[in-house]
Amino acid sequence: MSLLEAVLTRGVMTEFQEKLRQQHEELMHRELEALLVSANKTEAEISRKEFDGFKKLFHRFLQVKGPGVDWAKINRPPEESIQPYEKVRAKGLPDDISACLNKLAVVKLNGGLGTSMGCKGPKSLISVRNENTFLDLTVQQIEHLNKTFNTNVPLVLMNSFNTDEDTKKILLKYKHYNVQIHTFNQSRYPRINKESLLPIAKSMGTNGENAEAWYPPGHGDIYASFSNSGLLDRLLAQGKEYIFVSNIDNLGATVDLFILHHLMSQPADKRCEFIMEVTDKTRADVKGGTLIQYEDHLRLLEIAQVPKAHVDEFKSVTKFKIFNTNNLWISLPAVKRLQEKNDLDLEIIVNPKTLDGGLNVIQLETAVGAAIKSFKNPMGVNVPRSRFLPVKTSSDLLLVMSNLYSLDAGSLTMSKKREFPTTPHVKLGSSFTKVQEFLSRFENIPDMLELDHLTVSGDVTFGKKVSLKGTVIIIANHGDRIDIPAGAMLENKIVSGNLRILDH
Repeated sequence: MSLLEAVLTRGVMTEFQEKLRQQHEELMHRELEALLVSANKTEAEISRKEFDGFKKLFHRFLQVKGPGVDWAKINRPPEESIQPYEKVRAKGLPDDISACLNKLAVVKLNGGLGTSMGCKGPKSLISVRNENTFLDLTVQQIEHLNKTFNTNVPLVLMNSFNTDEDTKKILLKYKHYNVQIHTFNQSRYPRINKESLLPIAKSMGTNGENAEAWYPPGHGDIYASFSNSGLLDRLLAQGKEYIFVSNIDNLGATVDLFILHHLMSQPADKRCEFIMEVTDKTRADVKGGTLIQYEDHLRLLEIAQVPKAHVDEFKSVTKFKIFNTNNLWISLPAVKRLQEKNDLDLEIIVNPKTLDGGLNVIQLETAVGAAIKSFKNPMGVNVPRSRFLPVKTSSDLLLVMSNLYSLDAGSLTMSKKREFPTTPHVKLGSSFTKVQEFLSRFENIPDMLELDHLTVSGDVTFGKKVSLKGTVIIIANHGDRIDIPAGAMLENKIVSGNLRILDH
């Protein structure tokens, strides 16, 4: 085939693909309109706005093929674009830090369920320490801030249709706290059939045959849903200038006064609109998104965007030394400007799922940190690891419930009695996955102050006042059970076999 023929063939293919794309979009629009007919008037108004966002995402999804980055154009960020936390802290605090706080609102991403930890309902309602839930600790932190500095920092929860109802019921218990609490809902998008690229929903309902038809489209949706809810305008009218955004299950994500002051004290012509807190990568964080310089912009690079041939390079701790904690400080006027101009460009994350019945679907999602490239004068701050303390599994839960941490006004800090600042590496087996089962296996949480590494597998229980030091590995083989006796002290030990302790 001649070059000309190849070009012509490619032209025909492109024309064919373009027609196919248009066809997919027309069919999608038709299906979405049909779904809206099944909604009541109020619901239809909200859903129409949400569907507008979905249509834009779907349009871009049809345009983009392959990884979103050209690997050759990736550079390390310039040094000045990622500030060490020590340098930010060295600036100290002004006398009027209260004035800075009064321009801040705290936003917690509260759309997730506790299903991965075997719990029903919102993840934020799981008890993590002294009967306090993630939400309790968050409210306590902000109340302490407001009382200490005589300020009015509101708490904003971004709920999803999965968590909204249960969260609102619980909020009544904070009525007498010194914290204003607002909520808004992130969008509800339709899951689409992987083959037909059409919604699997039969109506706007979320029960019965539609139970798996909808999803919250990732935290990148915060910009549109925050704006659509009217809350963005209300906070701006109250004189709020910045939001501190973080995952509600990251217990290290407290309001840091030094970062806030650093943000507020930039010269007017260099006003920073976006700070991403990053921290040094360890072997456990190789999949975390990292900051890169790309076409003169600071940009978040996620593993899903990396060409297959470069995944190992991406995971390397030497080339990409930091990762995104998802603790973000964002300018509210800038969000308003970018939303109005439709200038936010967020990479699409295509998340394939297989439903219970075996149907393959895809979810189109975006990440909140991906917007960094759209803001003016963005920067990273390389923060201590202590600001990244997510509780994703029962292994994480064991750490935060233990004496490794002390609790003060809703904030967890590493115990002064621990001689080195790193957290132990804990791997609990499948018998500990569900929170209820996890709790039933400990009469109380062991002393872990001198622990480096703990692996537990199989049917294992712990008696009262157990102490674990150094490296401890406990393996009960299938059919065996190991009861660690009360008062036991295990230091650099491997325990295997069968050990039953029965009440006499």
